[in-house]
Amino acid sequence: MTARILNGAKIRDSIMEELGEQIRDLKTAGITPGLAAVLVGENPASQIYVRSKVKTCESLGLHSEKIEWPADTSTERLLGLVDDLNRRAEIDGILVQLPLPPQVDSKAVLEAVSPAKDVDGFHPVNIGNLVSGRLGLVPCTPAGIIEILRRSGITMQGARAVIIGRSDIVGKPVAMLLLHNHATVTICHSRTRDLPAVAREADILVAAIGKPAFVTGEFIKPGAAVIDVGINRLTTEEEVRRIFHAPAAALEKLQSKGSVLVGDVQPEDVQEKAGAYTPVPGGVGPLTIAMLMANTVQAARLRRGIPSAKSAGR
Repeated sequence: MTARILNGAKIRDSIMEELGEQIRDLKTAGITPGLAAVLVGENPASQIYVRSKVKTCESLGLHSEKIEWPADTSTERLLGLVDDLNRRAEIDGILVQLPLPPQVDSKAVLEAVSPAKDVDGFHPVNIGNLVSGRLGLVPCTPAGIIEILRRSGITMQGARAVIIGRSDIVGKPVAMLLLHNHATVTICHSRTRDLPAVAREADILVAAIGKPAFVTGEFIKPGAAVIDVGINRLTTEEEVRRIFHAPAAALEKLQSKGSVLVGDVQPEDVQEKAGAYTPVPGGVGPLTIAMLMANTVQAARLRRGIPSAKSAGR
């Protein structure tokens, strides 16, 4: 049996095409959804992420603003900025890029964002909406996971789903979304007894634990759909040899590019045992920015009382 690859880039492109149509319709009605991205400091990865998000906004015809402040910015100044953005009618979504510098109270800043403009879906009000099944803004990566499953024809209703990882950003929200799609859900973590045995019960296995190749063949029920959320960078030959059963191709990539990306699932094992799986890279990753764009459009609709397209990830 050859496992089916769940191509996140292809699914992202479909979502972007649909969003383009929605944005054109909103513009016809005189509305251009707007996203403000706030970047504090000079973290290279954060700069790349924000640039990518702004570029995607431009490609879709969204209004976007990149606000860059120095690394010594105080919590009070950031709270003032967020308050200003909350008041601006042309801004529908506010994205505060993490991590923030250590002197900033990140929780206070994130919770100051209006729930109506919280396109990351992290605000307690939006988490409450998610838990209770109300319409709102859903965390981007979990919403993307649901889109992958739905658009790939993987049945969630009645399925046994196991999530390895209980983070507020991925594990808990994706559990709620799967419940809303009528799956039977188990959340596992570092203290779960006999974790491989629990994981083997899953028709849908979501790995979001942040450990390279942690999920091996003994975790995977034959034919299961495996969603790998992890992105781990290997930079030494020792790491590559430890993780890959047949490391030749990975070692060649390490030599040419200086690093190899691997998920939380052992890549050779998942190809042999799963029925379908998301690769790393090219699986869940491409969906995250797409769902951020979807949330910005959704926020523009909700703020104006416009009948909503189907909520992303629901």
